[in-house]
Amino acid sequence: MRDTTETHMGLFRSGEVVGIAEAALEFALEASEDAHPDEYMGLLRGEDARTFDLGYGGTVLTDVLVIPGTESNPVSATVKTNMIPNDRRAAGSIHSHPNGVLRPSDADLGTFGRGKVHIIVGAPYGRDDWQAFDREGNPIDLDVLDVELPEEEFFDFTQEDIDAELLEEGVDRREDPLDGPDDEWGRR
Repeated sequence: MRDTTETHMGLFRSGEVVGIAEAALEFALEASEDAHPDEYMGLLRGEDARTFDLGYGGTVLTDVLVIPGTESNPVSATVKTNMIPNDRRAAGSIHSHPNGVLRPSDADLGTFGRGKVHIIVGAPYGRDDWQAFDREGNPIDLDVLDVELPEEEFFDFTQEDIDAELLEEGVDRREDPLDGPDDEWGRR
């Protein structure tokens, strides 16, 4: 690992990937171990490094997307391309090699064209059992960054939130439907 406080200052253009969030790497390591003996496959998304007050620009890998319909076995993982979201935060891919080899295969290289960074995780899926690569399959150094990830609010709601929204629309769910009168067929 490099010291991230000085080595990145001014060296990276805003689009370059400067590191991976520790939480994202831990997720990928655990998912890879859970998928063993089959390969694991996910897509990487990133956020602007300035979001994390790191003192330099670039992209920090923050999310590992699991793509529905991904098929895997002990020697390959295949993502259904029609299920890949068109995402401006897309940054690359991550997949496991259950045999522990931290080098891209010819098949891997064929998928490295999309995104800037591709990570291979190898068995036994420990903290140091991974390697990042560029699009051509050349190994690259990627710092693991201890950053606080923003909370996703996509499905962040409670029943109270739903009830409040329904009240604004004129629907009051607070009343017990079983306390109401029967309809013309005797239903409540």
